Amino acid sequence: MKKLFYSVLACIGFATGAAACPDIQAYGSTFHYTGAQLYNRVELPVVAGGNNWISQCRNVRPAPDSHDWGDGTVATAPDFSIQLSGMGRFKLSVGALTTVAGCDPILLINTGSANFYYDDDDWGDGDAKIDLRRPSNGWLDIWVGTFDGNVCDAYLVLETFNR
Repeated sequence: MKKLFYSVLACIGFATGAAACPDIQAYGSTFHYTGAQLYNRVELPVVAGGNNWISQCRNVRPAPDSHDWGDGTVATAPDFSIQLSGMGRFKLSVGALTTVAGCDPILLINTGSANFYYDDDDWGDGDAKIDLRRPSNGWLDIWVGTFDGNVCDAYLVLETFNR
């Protein structure tokens, strides 16, 4: 639904952005999870980074938290497109853990309700984490990037908790 919503906006001129930016119409590696399945932590390998500086993309305005200002590089297509179901009683924790010293992963998430979220260091030790307190059922697009433009091996971590 969100992809259709943004397609309509782009056609009538409300959504503008540079050609090389995160593309909400594209899909990444696709997975389907229920809230109950994610109660057991899931880790997915990913190469963090990309060629698109978030700050240069007018189509992406994530809501940074109090100490993250929303920059870094990501790929054009999301790394992951995850279809969620059965999320009613859960909160969802999404994290990016690096496997390489000196790498600073970031997370960019576009939810099924077309909201962008960004994080740089909330997991500690330079790793990123976003907690969605009331995640909706539907598609979640996730980009795992890096703050400084480097590329490195990392893991996307998904886990639900009871509210």
